[in-house]
Amino acid sequence: MVQWTDFERATIQDIFSKIDYDIVGPAALSRCLIVYPWTQRYFGSFGNLYNAAAITSNPKVAAHGKVVLAGLEKAVKNMDDIKTTYSDLSVLHSEKLHVDPDNFNLLADCLTIVVASQMGKAFSGDVQAAFQKFVAVVVASLRKQYH
Repeated sequence: MVQWTDFERATIQDIFSKIDYDIVGPAALSRCLIVYPWTQRYFGSFGNLYNAAAITSNPKVAAHGKVVLAGLEKAVKNMDDIKTTYSDLSVLHSEKLHVDPDNFNLLADCLTIVVASQMGKAFSGDVQAAFQKFVAVVVASLRKQYH
């Protein structure tokens, strides 16, 4: 079980209360698909993902980016039991979608960059550490079902 400090809890809740899901989610997923093009193989039904402009303007990418952030919001609300909260998502991604679990780390890194760019100077070293701890726990929870 992860131990959260009061600062970490407050920081994570503050970040998610301030970010614009309509901007951050699509930007993080778009960045991941552009920077790590092999991740596109899981999104074959999304249509044109041939270049950065196509990815950033793709409505299915934007919609799924919002879904990702909605999923993260569930983790924020259940910080004491993220693994149980994500058990169904872990099964879905491992057994049905067959997503390479390393891709969760890539998306987490892209999300961190986008959140940092949105927060600017407020994304201090302590804030970054709390955020990266949070996304690391989320990634570990998503990887739980993998063998």
